[in-house]
Amino acid sequence: MRIFFTGGSGKAGKWAIRHLQAQGHVVVNIDKQPSGLDCSELLVDLCDAGQVIGAMSQYADFHELEPGTGVPKYDAVVHFAAVPRVMIGTDGECFRQNTLSTYNVVEAAVKLGVPKIIFASSETTYGVCFADGEVKPDYVPVDEEHPTVPHDSYAMSKVCNEATGRSFQARSGADIYGLRINNVIEPHEYAENFPAFMKDPGLRRRNIFAYIDARDLGHMVDCCLKTDGLGYEVFNVSNDDMSVGITSDAVIAQFYPDVPVKRDMRPDETFYANDKAKRMVGFAPQHSWRDVL
Repeated sequence: MRIFFTGGSGKAGKWAIRHLQAQGHVVVNIDKQPSGLDCSELLVDLCDAGQVIGAMSQYADFHELEPGTGVPKYDAVVHFAAVPRVMIGTDGECFRQNTLSTYNVVEAAVKLGVPKIIFASSETTYGVCFADGEVKPDYVPVDEEHPTVPHDSYAMSKVCNEATGRSFQARSGADIYGLRINNVIEPHEYAENFPAFMKDPGLRRRNIFAYIDARDLGHMVDCCLKTDGLGYEVFNVSNDDMSVGITSDAVIAQFYPDVPVKRDMRPDETFYANDKAKRMVGFAPQHSWRDVL
């Protein structure tokens, strides 16, 4: 597939692009700064609607001129570009850039007839991650039916982006899938960060004691690219195990004593349920911090 990928210069985007290329996809990275990856790139301000639709409807590299058959079409759009969290700039600017860029990307894709759109939503939509003080989930494990009541501008932007995706899907009939991505971990970060998580599990409370390996996130994107006909869907994206060394029973006793537990949980099972992604798109994460530590 020829893929219009936004945000490929970021942490998650670089790993996703590498994985997609390894599966044989042709990826064009759309970002404000070069990624350093071996792929075609266009430098674009995604908050400018004209630049977005222009980038999506033009040549991306010199080799595309050779066939003499005009500008090739994109088979899919993957939208990862965003201000990645609160407290980088102002709250309002985070919200503006994330919502406007998503609207522009999805609108352009729909108007140009791109049949598959995948966008990055977030674990923060559940209102736990960036809350003022401690907010506990309504129940565990947290699945996609859990209420999304964000407390911050980043999470608000992601909830708005989900509404944008649902609305454009209803009008266009395109497949539009939102990925509620948990905390993205690169392979080298296991040895660097997880010893502290093993010593103090409370460090992972705001991430619902979960994580997603950057390589498995790329796999999830590929699963979505290969799965047609779902219309609009959102998926939690996490690895199968928790990001702490104690058991699920110990986490419940220490952090969730008054939180309803929806079902029996395995001793090391994630509290950020990924069952829907497994069932509907064939997600099968392969990596774990436990393989390193």
